[in-house]
Amino acid sequence: MSSSSLVASPSLGLPIARMRSVFSADAVERKLGQLQASGADREHEGLRNTYQRMLERGPQRFAVKPSGVPDMAPLYELLPNFTEVLDDVKRHVALSQDSHDSLELTPILLLGPPGVGKTHFARQIADLLGTGMNLVPMSSMTAGWLLSGSSSQWKGAKPGKVFEALVDGQYANPVIVVDEIDKAAADAQYDPLGALYGLLEHDTAQHFVDEFAEVPIDASQVIWITTANNESAIPDPILNRMNVFEIQPPSPEAARRIAAHLYTSIRGEHDWGKRFDPEPSDDLLDQLSTLAPREMRRALVTAFGNARLADRYRLETGDLPRAGAGKSRIGFLQ
Repeated sequence: MSSSSLVASPSLGLPIARMRSVFSADAVERKLGQLQASGADREHEGLRNTYQRMLERGPQRFAVKPSGVPDMAPLYELLPNFTEVLDDVKRHVALSQDSHDSLELTPILLLGPPGVGKTHFARQIADLLGTGMNLVPMSSMTAGWLLSGSSSQWKGAKPGKVFEALVDGQYANPVIVVDEIDKAAADAQYDPLGALYGLLEHDTAQHFVDEFAEVPIDASQVIWITTANNESAIPDPILNRMNVFEIQPPSPEAARRIAAHLYTSIRGEHDWGKRFDPEPSDDLLDQLSTLAPREMRRALVTAFGNARLADRYRLETGDLPRAGAGKSRIGFLQ
């Protein structure tokens, strides 16, 4: 697959975009012609429609990267326990500057307990890089073909998530998050992670073949972020293809900063928010910092409502819901 010359180089920190072919239109036309010649196009209507959609959309997708090394200070502030990962991303972004090279990131594994913000981090990175994000939740897999698609010979067959991200999406280099990779249960018939062996290698990913469409797709520009709670459940050949970062829960002071950020974010997202105090009180932050940030947002929304019922526009600690009996885990909002 190839990429064309630079099509945009906006100033003011907007992304640079190149156009890159993610598949060969000639290969798709040949496949469609063979299907029609066999007389099986009606029987395999989904496959025929997939080929026609590919031809209608064309093979060109945006391959984007920041036009300079972005100011990542807000992310370091918001994600204090992801400093090492942010440093790694920053290095890769710097290498891609002042050249026609695409942005390449070594696949990342975020290893840590539930609630430390691994998926939230991936969303922030997708926003930073100006590309899209696709979530593949391995814990909810019902079949091994979630990543690589299923054969068109099977009833209800369809393309996999990688195919959908590249063919149906806008970008040649989307962020694909394989969430809870350690919960992918392999069986004797199919290894759910089997497709990753090739996808995480740049050279083989250039010619990734989805089992449904059976047309080579260029997945070499995909930015892979995987998450896991338990490293021992991941096969060594997969681990060896990734940079592994152990993510620890944030400190109490960092948790206060997260709570303050959530307060400001909720306030700014709603028209009613402008009536409330611009900043939360120290007492409120102290109490919020004892919660898992998954719970912080819910607690804050409840507190805003309770304050309004009390005809106040200032949150008090009594507005927060009472702590539940269960033990809270400190982490980021997912």
